[in-house]
Amino acid sequence: IRVTALAASAVALGLSVWLYFSYNIDSAGYQFVEKYTWLQELGISYHVGVDGMNAPLVLLTGIVMFTGVLISWGIDDRPREFFAFLFILATGVFGVFVALDLFMLFFFYEIAVFPMYLLIAIWGWKVTREYAAMKLTLYLFIGSVVALVGALAMYFTSGLGTFDMIALEGAAFSVGFQKFWFPFVFLGFAVLGGIWPFHNWSPDGHVAAPTAVSMFHAGVLMKLGAFAALRVGIMLLPEGAKFWMPFIILLTIVNVVYGAYIAMVQSDMKYVIGFSSVSHMGLVAMGFATLNKEGMIGAGVQMFSHGVMTALFFAVVGMIYDRAHTRQIPELGGFSKKMPLVTVAFIVGGLVSMGMPGFSGFIAEFPIFMGVWKMQPWIAIVASISIVITASYIIRIISKVFFGKMPEEYADHIHDVTILDKVALVLLAGILFILGVYPSIMVPLVESGVDNILRLLGGA
Repeated sequence: IRVTALAASAVALGLSVWLYFSYNIDSAGYQFVEKYTWLQELGISYHVGVDGMNAPLVLLTGIVMFTGVLISWGIDDRPREFFAFLFILATGVFGVFVALDLFMLFFFYEIAVFPMYLLIAIWGWKVTREYAAMKLTLYLFIGSVVALVGALAMYFTSGLGTFDMIALEGAAFSVGFQKFWFPFVFLGFAVLGGIWPFHNWSPDGHVAAPTAVSMFHAGVLMKLGAFAALRVGIMLLPEGAKFWMPFIILLTIVNVVYGAYIAMVQSDMKYVIGFSSVSHMGLVAMGFATLNKEGMIGAGVQMFSHGVMTALFFAVVGMIYDRAHTRQIPELGGFSKKMPLVTVAFIVGGLVSMGMPGFSGFIAEFPIFMGVWKMQPWIAIVASISIVITASYIIRIISKVFFGKMPEEYADHIHDVTILDKVALVLLAGILFILGVYPSIMVPLVESGVDNILRLLGGA
């Protein structure tokens, strides 16, 4: 089953790489479009395609799917069911990213949420798994129901009798309608994106989940919420977006700064990365909330960069936990001697998290702060506090966990990671470095998607 899972994930990765590099930036718009009528009476179609915003997210899903299988090689408890649920989750994620039909987007969205409960409740950390799985599922279902009400309001008000999002883009909803329904749609999806104050499910879910599920959860699933909030909220209700964005940007400031401060005081490595994700996803929402070109390009690149970075972080934490059976930072030390590649991989992830030039985090965060400064300089100044706080907790983990003296109880039985683990680490860390050194591999593609969003916003 492991070999079958690896082969399937390799095919998915290969296709996502091919799709990414085959996308024609010059002609832009939606490409690789497929459309089949599913339920004609209700205007529901299987309608999918990619543009400059979601092509990087399809590639991200392929990368996390492949490396997640490599990291999960050692799972002995019902591996068939584990990989089956993991791939159902991946199917839902791929579906949401490429959906051009509003009903199909919700259909795949629920498919993505459902396996998370089982993956955490069955294979998760025994101490909190049932609580975390239930909390995650309730938060996400409530959020999606709220968004669904807004989506149905759009369907019935448009008078078009279709769920096709490209048709709904031209539906010309009244300004009053957009102002009223925008917060339902945007915040309903943004729950999954970890927006404050609806972020509380996320760190608990990260901590309880098995390693590959944590990688999917932080690396891809949180992007699902942010992307759906953009695709359905901002792109279909642009006047509502302009009206509500000052309020949304205030929520994201709390995300960015508060998330970083809470991460700094955690002693469990997974909680540190979990609250760090809340902080970094706040930057994505902040980039969208600027409604300008720089901010949105930064947010698009940040979704990809943060996805790969958190997958790398959770992979490293999982490898340490498998060997030391603890994630408590004060109880660890000296792991660089036994696990040198793991140490290098975590440092690379840390440099990305800090926004260090030469890595993908800088390419993503710099345009976001440019866009925010353009909109309101004081917001950029307040949000930049998070960069210093992020550096403090990353350096604390590196110095305490990987350097210093290894506790005597670990000295005999700690051994290096397997070759499959090393392949996953090199792949994830290499992508973060390549994007940082050669940003033109992604930025022009994202820009082509942003141009279409700005056109819908009337050049806002």
